[in-house]
Amino acid sequence: MSRTQRAPRLEEVATLAGVSAATVSRYINNPEVVAAATGLRIQAAIDETGYLPNLNAGALASSRSRLIATLVPDIAQSIFNDTIEAMIDELSNDGNSVMLSLTGADNNRLIAQINAALSRRVDAIILTGIVTDAETRDRLRSLPVTVIETWGLPDEPIDVAIGFSHSAAGDAMARFLRSRGYRRPHLIVPNSTRSQRRAGGFVRRWMEEGGDEPTRLEVNVPSHFGQGRLSFRALTDLPAMPDVVVCGSDWIAQGLIVEAQAAGVRVPDKLAVTGFGNLRMAGDMRPTITSVDVDGARIAREMIRVLRERAAGKTITERRIDVGSRIIARESA
Repeated sequence: MSRTQRAPRLEEVATLAGVSAATVSRYINNPEVVAAATGLRIQAAIDETGYLPNLNAGALASSRSRLIATLVPDIAQSIFNDTIEAMIDELSNDGNSVMLSLTGADNNRLIAQINAALSRRVDAIILTGIVTDAETRDRLRSLPVTVIETWGLPDEPIDVAIGFSHSAAGDAMARFLRSRGYRRPHLIVPNSTRSQRRAGGFVRRWMEEGGDEPTRLEVNVPSHFGQGRLSFRALTDLPAMPDVVVCGSDWIAQGLIVEAQAAGVRVPDKLAVTGFGNLRMAGDMRPTITSVDVDGARIAREMIRVLRERAAGKTITERRIDVGSRIIARESA
């Protein structure tokens, strides 16, 4: 269509599909309420005419923008990617548009992105992690917008939380490593709330079981391969060589293993290594990496269920949905 041509109108789609304009409008705003055969005719007419629905008009009529804001720290080498992809596919199939924003590790940037989403009158805000700013949490609670916190499990969610206890994941890793006979752990901890909570859970369990307080090294976020290589070199500065290094991500674990092997240190014979996230490469490495697995696909499914029920006007009774985590024992530890 040239710039001077008129855009196709709703009435033209209705005529071509053999239905009323109101039926076409209902199909666009809520496809489920239209019979399947009728929906196919309407969609074929939309495709043939090139009609583009006025979603703003539909939002005004239904009080729904069909815009979902998804806020994640990063997507490069991220453990969140599977969840994001699964969620966006399902939301798009439901007729929603997804606004993806990268917040980084800066709390001020996170708050700014939340405010930007609210200014666009989004139907829902999906957060990766937990908002720690009390004023922002209180503000979100006071607004008529669905807020889903993921990959964390606060005691008092803003609205709904779908995730797991990072402290419990750290606790489980401490018990696992003690059962394997390791006694001198060293922690590499990314500077994020999630990683700090896992480290805290690990340390508490480790010392309750009679172990000495583990040594630790804190690194910046997001995690990456190079941090693992540098972290291995830093082991020489420790009072005693650890027998296991607990890494805050699989990327750090991979870099550390590569650097250890280059230095002639066999993993796990001389040094065991664990990661977090159970990325695909954790199973592709040699040695394969022992890691903590979180069911990101289930997090996405639970998010979609909550959003659909909320859109249908149903009451969400379960505000904390624990998907748990599990240790995948492999060759590196």
